[in-house]
Amino acid sequence: MQKNSPLKIISLLPSATEIIAALGLEANLIGITHECDYPESIANRPTLTASRISHETMSSAEIDHAVRSNLDGHGSIYDLNEKLLAELKPDLIVTQELCEVCAVSYKTVQKAAKMYVADATVVSLEPNTIGDIFDNIKTVAELAGVQEKGVQVVADLQNRLNEIQKRIREAEENPKSRIQNPESSCPRVFMLEWLEPPFAPGHWVPEQVEIAGGFPLMSEAGKKSVTTDYEAIFDEQPEIIVLIPCGYYIHDIVRQLGQTTFPANWRDLPAVKNNNIWAMDASAYFSRPAPRVVDGAEILAKIFHADVFGAPTEAEALRVALNFADSD
Repeated sequence: MQKNSPLKIISLLPSATEIIAALGLEANLIGITHECDYPESIANRPTLTASRISHETMSSAEIDHAVRSNLDGHGSIYDLNEKLLAELKPDLIVTQELCEVCAVSYKTVQKAAKMYVADATVVSLEPNTIGDIFDNIKTVAELAGVQEKGVQVVADLQNRLNEIQKRIREAEENPKSRIQNPESSCPRVFMLEWLEPPFAPGHWVPEQVEIAGGFPLMSEAGKKSVTTDYEAIFDEQPEIIVLIPCGYYIHDIVRQLGQTTFPANWRDLPAVKNNNIWAMDASAYFSRPAPRVVDGAEILAKIFHADVFGAPTEAEALRVALNFADSD
């Protein structure tokens, strides 16, 4: 994309905003979504979207019902400010088709771009794996004319993932390391992606778990997240449970846990008995296919193998208690 004037970019996806910033293109970013909150330096950009659902006031069950009701009726849970889009006159619009719950629908963006900014390039990012995320970074870099920077960013991220796996291998080979114990070498991990109803994760999350030295339960890399139930999770007997409700930060999870009741038999889970229930910022490390998925893998490694990586800080991962149903 060759231009004499600086490239003007609009991001209609929080993960795209993070990618754009990682590529050193913050100065080119002229518009974002209402959910774009990282890095903090982009907070003053014009906002082109709004949500019809309040994550702050609704329970996870209420949010799930509202989302399904809107989407089943072929509607949307987001509004796009088409007037502002026309005023900003972007050269590049970055959006997605992967998930109608994550952002304004691709069809809506395409239609608005055609009507109001016909000269703009619209690119849809469709990652399903960590490799796809890295390819997306390179794609945005190429479209923005900073191809070498994209290659560098991806190489740095891949090196960090390689370092996690290297340290785990070295610990496994060390006769003094606790990680040699088969019971602790690869813990059975369930990543809970929604509370009511419970969701089992897909996409890149199983890869994050495996890279961090865990065994991901009820999930397959590159596949969609799926609804499950608490009995099915119990049957898997997870040794570690990490709560990552999509789009939530730790404080959101703690608030929602007060409204969520888990089955009485969950008291018998290895993860509960060993006080291995954790909450992590899903928005930062799991929900958004952006560079910070690597941070997520690094924090998981601290949870799974604290003897190798050190324990996570409370800002990274917080041990939490669950509310159980009466067993009467």
